[in-house]
Amino acid sequence: MEKGIQKNGQSIFEQIKRTDENGNEYWSARDMAKVLEYSEYRHFLPVIERAKEACTNSGQVASDHFEDILEMITTGKTAQREVESVKLSRYACYLIVQNADPAKEIVALGQTYFAVQTRLQEIRQMEEYNRLGSEDEKRLFLRNEMAKHNTQLAAAAKEAGVVAPLDYAIFQNHGYMGLYGGLDAKAIHKKKGLKKSQQILDHMGSTELAANLFRATQTEEKLRRENVKGKQKANKTHYEVGEKVRKTIEELGGTMPEDLPTADSIKKIEKASEPKQLKGKNK
Repeated sequence: MEKGIQKNGQSIFEQIKRTDENGNEYWSARDMAKVLEYSEYRHFLPVIERAKEACTNSGQVASDHFEDILEMITTGKTAQREVESVKLSRYACYLIVQNADPAKEIVALGQTYFAVQTRLQEIRQMEEYNRLGSEDEKRLFLRNEMAKHNTQLAAAAKEAGVVAPLDYAIFQNHGYMGLYGGLDAKAIHKKKGLKKSQQILDHMGSTELAANLFRATQTEEKLRRENVKGKQKANKTHYEVGEKVRKTIEELGGTMPEDLPTADSIKKIEKASEPKQLKGKNK
């Protein structure tokens, strides 16, 4: 279902994004209903209500993300009339696609798209992350996050049937291949000029680590959410999420991860950041 999904390299969800008078991005619920293939807007209203409930349950204020508005629509050739709609934040769209009909391919695409975009926004707004001044501090923070989420991803993959170490290595390679335009771990090592003994993640800058963090977190979520079973399906899921993250980077005008510079080993930074031990006093 490629037609209409991409235009000039831009996702359909990015194409319908609007900007208000204050320069804030938002989506129209009526536009979203059409894109998500609801024949009538009234059939889409229960989805909005479920999304609002999920928003409240997550501890957010629903009115911050769902604002009732009136908008003009064209009826016939020239006539226009005012109709009720909802002004949706990016987070609201994320909740909507999580609560829409999962059988529709466009809904599945929307789930991945808004999951990645929402995670990107979360990282940007993360208070702890924004307090970090240097590239080294950001690398350490993201590398630690990566380690934590890789553990969770491994657990989700195991539940899906990826048990043996070799199978997990193949599973990880599928994620890399999706994100790195077909390059597996061995090819990334070669491209980055790394030795076999060097860990790819230890030589990534903050931008590349962030992209891989999106890949790991969203694959884990998707495996659990869709109750994926079987090694082949798990591999396919990891590849598709990696590929979607890559497309998102492209849409944002970013540099592809394989073209980002190879960073010095993060082990050096970890060692430098360790508190110096005081030498014992002479008795």
